[in-house]
Amino acid sequence: MSPRSEQLGIGLGFAGGTTQRTIDSVRDGVAWAADVGFDSYWLSYLVGVDPLVALAVVAPDVPDIELGTSVVPTVGRHPIAMAQLARTTQQACNGRFTLGVGPSHQPVVEAMYGEPWAKPVERTSEYLEALIALCDGNQAQVDGNQVKAHTTLDVPSEPVPVVLAALGPKMLELAGRTAAGTHVGQTGPRTIAEHTAPTINAAAETAGRPKPRIIALVNLCVTDDPDGARGAAAEGAGWYAALPSYRAMLDREGITDPTDLLLFGSIDEIASGLERYVEAGVTDLRLGVMARNDEEREATHEALAGWLATTG
Repeated sequence: MSPRSEQLGIGLGFAGGTTQRTIDSVRDGVAWAADVGFDSYWLSYLVGVDPLVALAVVAPDVPDIELGTSVVPTVGRHPIAMAQLARTTQQACNGRFTLGVGPSHQPVVEAMYGEPWAKPVERTSEYLEALIALCDGNQAQVDGNQVKAHTTLDVPSEPVPVVLAALGPKMLELAGRTAAGTHVGQTGPRTIAEHTAPTINAAAETAGRPKPRIIALVNLCVTDDPDGARGAAAEGAGWYAALPSYRAMLDREGITDPTDLLLFGSIDEIASGLERYVEAGVTDLRLGVMARNDEEREATHEALAGWLATTG
């Protein structure tokens, strides 16, 4: 772990984002994250490169850090296909890969994939039953209302930990009962302390499972114009506020504007904001850079590298 990770007592990961268009850009990002001392690198899924394929390709370049997805939607891939790809990626990563999945959102599922958004908790539960069995190297025997899976996989690898993106109480309880933890986004420290952590931890304890990971995405930028940076981010952030599950998290946090969750300013101001997440009970931070231009992005990268290297 980096000196800063040891001081905070949590894992520090870098968020590769959803806009990676080439393997080379992923390779550059992973190499930078490993070089400056991040403990993990997380690649998201939208319409760019496939994150599992990309991480498998670049894994030999960074032999010491965790690589993971954050997150791959469960729509569009049957759990057998997802597990087959995950265990293949785990082979390439030599046991350092973590699969983050999630049910996505109704507009994405219906408009992008053309699939029905019906009983998402039931479907996710059935999907995880098959996926986790296969990722663990066991047989899947699932005859659910929405998911059926009957097979074993001949892909030797270490077990693949599965982390479920979860916001509402039912999904958090499902994550605590079955998965290795949760990814949360658009979720502030107050909500994590009062809702996320208590719900998932209680579910895991009741199920006799280890304490789950709570991996929180925090977007940030080192800038001397925080108001301008926040204003520039407002258009993209508004999309999140329109999604019911994210809107519910903002309401729990007591804020109306998603940009209030962004950490903009000096590295010291950002560090103070991150400490509130640590106090709230996260086990891992996944830091994303939200810069307006190359100058801000480079300044933020430089400041993060210096912060990771410090112990005081």
